[in-house]
Amino acid sequence: MSAPQVRVQHLGLQPYEPIEQRMREFTRDRTPDTADELWFLEHPPVFTLGQASKPEHLLAPGDIPVVQTNRGGQVTYHGPGQLVVYCLLDLTRRGYGARALVSRLEAALIETLARYRIEAHAKREAPGVYVEERKIASLGLRISRGCSYHGLALNVAMDLSPFSRINPCGHRGLEMTQVAELGGPNRLKPVAERLQADLLSKLTAPT
Repeated sequence: MSAPQVRVQHLGLQPYEPIEQRMREFTRDRTPDTADELWFLEHPPVFTLGQASKPEHLLAPGDIPVVQTNRGGQVTYHGPGQLVVYCLLDLTRRGYGARALVSRLEAALIETLARYRIEAHAKREAPGVYVEERKIASLGLRISRGCSYHGLALNVAMDLSPFSRINPCGHRGLEMTQVAELGGPNRLKPVAERLQADLLSKLTAPT
């Protein structure tokens, strides 16, 4: 039997902590028959810490809230103008694991960016998507009982300055970039529509 298709929700601007709690509850309560979901949204300004985060990578948060999470990875920043996609998937049912999920997410992001003539690539040793040496998209996942949550964040048209208050993803001096700076749209909606199509194609492709 093939895995069910993915249900997509566009949630707009949402505070971080209630959404994270909702993801945890969705994953805790899901059954083998629960449909997989993708949640597209933005967050107000917030720094989030992954389980591997080290305090020295949070340089000067100032008045931006800092939230500890249970996702993988280090510290990152979310803010308006950044497209966040949470991936609530039953990987066991889909027949691939965490590493394959990361590769599929990266491939979808690279394909979306290519549609705007932005040449991007992944780095196996540092998950995410890069344009030359600048990072344009970050990944952070949690796997529980074979199911994923958390997901990806693509910089579209945002204030990048808060990234200077951290070592993004634990890398000192890592520069960030975004779609609007590289000739793409300065609005989230068209990027979300393209990324949705590319994600659905990659995530539902046979193993």
